[in-house]
Amino acid sequence: MDVRDHYKVLGLNRSATKEEIKDAFRKLAKEFHPDKHSQSPKAVKDSATLRFKQVSEAYEILGDDCKRADYNIRSRCASGPSVNQHYYSSYNSYAHASGPRYGSSGFASRSGFNADGLVTNFHMLLRFLTTRAFLLNFAFAGVLVGGMFAIDSSGEALWKMHNSGKSFEEAMESINKAKTHEDA
Repeated sequence: MDVRDHYKVLGLNRSATKEEIKDAFRKLAKEFHPDKHSQSPKAVKDSATLRFKQVSEAYEILGDDCKRADYNIRSRCASGPSVNQHYYSSYNSYAHASGPRYGSSGFASRSGFNADGLVTNFHMLLRFLTTRAFLLNFAFAGVLVGGMFAIDSSGEALWKMHNSGKSFEEAMESINKAKTHEDA
């Protein structure tokens, strides 16, 4: 599939609002909808169907805030006609795979360092760190660590309350003295 700049497909600039994106999509979708061209010659019909798919795909990405931000990051990091190609391969790998893929998919290339790979890896790490499961596990771990700290602190406070003026070592020494006194 011929992948183009989504903003150009919709005839918009990068600062377009969500409402402008929706309006542009509706206008172009009406113009290129396959039903409108059902009686047209095959070449016109095929061209309109292709444009309709491109317009729909552009709206799918730009109409969703998360996908749009992801697209904007990726398209700024790369240059040339492969910008969107790179975006699609890495986004599709992320969205449809069970785990990260390496190589041509846009994730970290094992062959060496590249700035786009660094941004992509950072972006993927950020997505992982903000998943619901990670945040719930992180909160649970925080509660456990906080509970351990509270128990440790309360143990010290109880010791000081019941044994005023004595340290633990002094108490152990007095217990040992009492044991030796009993044995004698």
